[in-house]
Amino acid sequence: MNIQPLLDALGIQEDADRALADDLRTRIVELQTRLREAETHLEHLAITRKTVTALGERLPNHPVSPDLPEHPDYPRILAVFNEATGQLRARDVCEALDHELLPKNIEGTRAKLKRLVKLDVLTEIDAGSFTRKQ
Repeated sequence: MNIQPLLDALGIQEDADRALADDLRTRIVELQTRLREAETHLEHLAITRKTVTALGERLPNHPVSPDLPEHPDYPRILAVFNEATGQLRARDVCEALDHELLPKNIEGTRAKLKRLVKLDVLTEIDAGSFTRKQ
């Protein structure tokens, strides 16, 4: 009985399976590399989340401001108070906003500050002296 054709067929099948196994090993190495990269990225994201959370706990806790009136000065006024280290007067806020120091501008700013007091965003410490609500 001649088994050579059977051995030849077996050799062809072995070569094909060996090539498939080599291809799968290559793909496994590529997938392991991609998996390591994805896991590293996840670790970095977890570290970033932890860092941001820790920093967020250190920031002063300012309550969310109520809906402000539509005038563009209101967010700018709040920004001035967020940077201030003490109380401010209407004149100080006008200067910070680069408004001309005219009586009408100072009085308009004072009215806005009083409105922010009514909205419970600012506190009037003394007559005419304002600070951010704690």
